[in-house]
Amino acid sequence: MTENKSVFETLFEINVNDHIEKKKDLTYLSWPYAWAEVKKKYPSATYKIHLFGEKQLPYVFDENVGYMVFTDVTINDLTHTMWLPVMDSANKTMKSKPYTYSTKFKKDIPVEAATMFDVNKTIMRCLVKNLAMFGLGLYIYSGEDLPEIETEKISIKDANILKDIIRKIDDGDKIYTMILNRYKVKSFRDLTQKQRSDILAGLKEISTKGISKESGDKI
Repeated sequence: MTENKSVFETLFEINVNDHIEKKKDLTYLSWPYAWAEVKKKYPSATYKIHLFGEKQLPYVFDENVGYMVFTDVTINDLTHTMWLPVMDSANKTMKSKPYTYSTKFKKDIPVEAATMFDVNKTIMRCLVKNLAMFGLGLYIYSGEDLPEIETEKISIKDANILKDIIRKIDDGDKIYTMILNRYKVKSFRDLTQKQRSDILAGLKEISTKGISKESGDKI
């Protein structure tokens, strides 16, 4: 750990992409990996699960809105609190009894009643989100657990189009190889949407500079 870096800078710089799990449309960071990375950097780090009521249950519950869990994480005497509702795989709130909801595309979509297994999963996801407040994996959150552009692979069609664009420019073969090496992939099909956007932006800049040079403008 670099001494002049803050906790946030140190943890934010860690690339967590290889430990991301996708379930349907949701993206999660593995909690054992997340906690291990924090403990390697900050061995004194601690976390706490909030307990409520006489029974010391690890959640608060309201019949109308469902369950909510809370965690604290403390690193270097700084504590952040995070909360997360118990949700199903479609990001719908789970309650004590099953219920249904409808969208403009489908009616009577079922949501099962929450179990302690669901509560336990939510607590660990809450811990990961708590760690993101310190910087670890924060960049994968786009809105609420939807970092699609960071991890979603491009389509075969987009990969072929991008390859054709590069092959047609000067030193295209060289640039193609450089891009593969830069992103450590074997083919363009392994690129993410975010990487594709970055590459296209770079190609546009190269094209603009080329036109400016031909017209005699200064770059």
